[in-house]
Amino acid sequence: MIQATRVSWHYGANPVIDGVSVTARPGRVLGLIGPNGSGKTTLLRLLYGALRGGTGRVAVDGDDLGALPPREVVQEAGGETALTVAELVLLGRNPHLTTFQRTGRTDHEIAAQCLTRVGATHLGSRAFASLSGGERQRVLIARALAQQATHLLLDEPTNHLDIRYQHEILRLVRDLGTCAVVVLHDLNLAARYCDDLVLLGHGGVAAAGTTEQVLDPAVLEPVYGIGIQRLDLDGTIHLLFHPTDQPAVERTASRV
Repeated sequence: MIQATRVSWHYGANPVIDGVSVTARPGRVLGLIGPNGSGKTTLLRLLYGALRGGTGRVAVDGDDLGALPPREVVQEAGGETALTVAELVLLGRNPHLTTFQRTGRTDHEIAAQCLTRVGATHLGSRAFASLSGGERQRVLIARALAQQATHLLLDEPTNHLDIRYQHEILRLVRDLGTCAVVVLHDLNLAARYCDDLVLLGHGGVAAAGTTEQVLDPAVLEPVYGIGIQRLDLDGTIHLLFHPTDQPAVERTASRV
């Protein structure tokens, strides 16, 4: 479990996150949603300790984040690298090694098993930099599995992916059964794959709760500034969006 209690972060005199408290529970996917500039990525970075010097407390399973060994929490990372996929996933074993210890047979077996688990065994000899966006996401998740992290934090893991890969990646994250925190822009993806949601707006938490509770048009519309219609079909929430300032002539034409 990850608990943030009244965390705040300012860029200069401008508060981005101000007194925010959130809880990510074991075995569940927590989605961070909200308009651009609402502080989703800033909050995520506070949750895994990339930002230091703010106020408030972040605890993982009751322990202060700063006191944890590096293998306990994994945030998505990637970038350009000359490493092969197999080499990158094997890096996930480093937190389990002593200072001068090299990876051994067991580490290589674990890395191979993790690639298999995410359906990426065939990519092992490929250069990571040569992969597509969806393939990269699978490999990064395999690295997290190799690290045996108990918590996974991802910043827009579906960004620049086509529809198929968006669903495959989020289904994979959900099926891992870890405590996961995911920043998402697409509310319909959040509806399908998140168990809980935190809606950020104006530097604070506009709403928090289960996906069913937060994805309420009455809750979302004031934050996003757009009209929202909710449909519940076969147990899944679907949201439709329409500009609230659309001229009457256009609204009439759209119904013809």
